[in-house]
Amino acid sequence: MNVDPDAQLRLLDVQGLDLKLDQLAHRRRTLPELNELESLAAEHARLSDALVVAQTKVTDLERERERADSDVEQVRDRKARDQKRLDAGQVSSPKELESLQREVESLNRRQSELEDAEIEIMERLEEAQSEVQSLTAERDKTAERAREVQQTRDAKWAEIDQEAEEARTRRAELVEELPTELMELYEKIRSSQGGIGAAALRRRTCEGCQLQLDASELKRIESFAPEVVVRHEECRRILVRVADSGT
Repeated sequence: MNVDPDAQLRLLDVQGLDLKLDQLAHRRRTLPELNELESLAAEHARLSDALVVAQTKVTDLERERERADSDVEQVRDRKARDQKRLDAGQVSSPKELESLQREVESLNRRQSELEDAEIEIMERLEEAQSEVQSLTAERDKTAERAREVQQTRDAKWAEIDQEAEEARTRRAELVEELPTELMELYEKIRSSQGGIGAAALRRRTCEGCQLQLDASELKRIESFAPEVVVRHEECRRILVRVADSGT
């Protein structure tokens, strides 16, 4: 294939832009903010799950407290009725009086036990409510941090995308000036050679694979006219001869 030497040099410019686009795409995929957002999302999910458990615990304890309140109220009401009968002297039978007094004493003990249990429930409820508040604050803080990181990520993405758009525009302009056959060969090689389809031959070295050409290879290249498209025998990339090729 014969291509004007200046066009071959412009192919190196295309290669440079392709490398830049690959680097920008890599940067876009590997921003540190992406890993942080992933960690924050996992932490937010963990806190949300823990919050559901804590809120369920609060709900259960509130029901338990309501039952305890009801039990205490029932004992108080019954004790008040018995005490009223005693105070009013409505019990004439000594046996019935003794029985009623024992019942009042029993109700006093029962009320004390229920009130102690109620206090314990209240303490557990306060702890559970405090845990809900703490988890809510942590979750909200995590969400706020995620929003901040997203803003940073989006700003970096916008900057990268702008650079990429400029590179694609310049690349398209260069490609329009190059022969279709040359570009097809370049793209084919680039797809199979890690993104590098053309490289400069500089100081007897292929800048694509970094191998130094031996004397016989250099002599072979020297024998070609400047417009002949040369490929490196080792890596098969297009070799573009430049001012300091060493040939």
